[in-house]
Amino acid sequence: MTNPPGLLISAPSSGTGKTTVMLGLLRALAEDGLTVQPFKSGPDYIDPAFHRAAAGRASFNLDSWAMGAPLLGAIAAQAQGADIVVAEGSMGLFDGVAKPGELGHGSSAETALRMGWPVVLVLDVGGQAQSAAATALGFRMYNPDLPFAGVILNRCASPRHERLTRLGMERAGLPVLGVLPRRGDLTLPERHLGLIQAVEHPDLESAIAGYAAFLREHVDLEAIKRAASSGPMGPSSPALPPPPAQRIALARDAAFSFTYPHLLEGWRAAGAEILPFSPLADEAPAPDADLVWLPGGYPELHAGTLAAADRFLTGLRNHAETRPVHGECGGYMALGEGLIDKDGTRHRMAGLLGLVTSYEKRKFNLGYRRAELLADMPGFSAGTALRGHEFHYSSIVEQPDVPLARVFDAEGAEGPQTGSRRGHVTGTFFHLIAEASA
Repeated sequence: MTNPPGLLISAPSSGTGKTTVMLGLLRALAEDGLTVQPFKSGPDYIDPAFHRAAAGRASFNLDSWAMGAPLLGAIAAQAQGADIVVAEGSMGLFDGVAKPGELGHGSSAETALRMGWPVVLVLDVGGQAQSAAATALGFRMYNPDLPFAGVILNRCASPRHERLTRLGMERAGLPVLGVLPRRGDLTLPERHLGLIQAVEHPDLESAIAGYAAFLREHVDLEAIKRAASSGPMGPSSPALPPPPAQRIALARDAAFSFTYPHLLEGWRAAGAEILPFSPLADEAPAPDADLVWLPGGYPELHAGTLAAADRFLTGLRNHAETRPVHGECGGYMALGEGLIDKDGTRHRMAGLLGLVTSYEKRKFNLGYRRAELLADMPGFSAGTALRGHEFHYSSIVEQPDVPLARVFDAEGAEGPQTGSRRGHVTGTFFHLIAEASA
């Protein structure tokens, strides 16, 4: 069995325009009548919602650092029934975990190699012409085994600029799949964690339609379709990750939305009921839920609203008296005693943990995490090793509770972000991706 043919959209670095290219391409191919399966390489939990809006089909993360081969196979199998796969890379094409004797583990290039997807390299050619070909050729030759479809030249200033840049690509023997003129409106709004969430975009449908029209005008869609390919699927796990409970009350709104799609798909596939509720709308979790799960998000932007959400906080506290509650990153912060916003104002949170966090005292925390549980948490027993990802700017002011886990970065260095537990309540700063053996 093989996957549908696919491509991976990548770039030399972040900020080159690959996300807008990705969204425009997804929509343009869907408009052509194709069933398009999107994926995201790496641990990004924001982009898949944009992909879904563009393609009309759920997008999933593929992460070769955090996921074992069976789980990667199970997630790749979500593409069955699609006509074409389009995956978006993270950061630069070869950026990943560096270990002695090992380069790019968890990189977009590794995903493309595993799946057999040729790479479309999006190049920002602003400020250069023929020299862009040297950059592209370096990426093409860095790993000769990596399938390479060609390049899309972005932010081209003029017909002369295009002509000179194409000359360089022709000399290097690199196919040019499209040339995008410079346009200042082809950007997505951003904030401190990257893009704003899809649900927050003021007019996402109009933006995506505009990207698609722009791509259709300046990219050779037929050449892109012809370049798509894939390798053998190989064996897959019979199931995605199992649910941590049967009835799961899941916080879902602009403050809590960062859950990896493969987890939710696995929970549903195993028959679990997911009961969404909105803390920002002052909704309490379902009173008959077995578990309340607070995902990451942006509680620091809504701290005053959350502090005043009496029905939500009362329902959460009542649940925690007898049944488990778990929060990760933003959800973990909301379970604590207090959250200090960027202006230095302290807001009372749920008080189910002693944690106090501050967005005023910003500290950048980014990277893969491997956690060894010191106690049970929903879905996992003490001693289990988990893999996840941490990405936030908030710092810990107080953390008086018992640690939940020993937490290490991708290179094995142990860190202070241990998570915590109290009674039926647990929380972590890392976003769960998979059990380490999955």
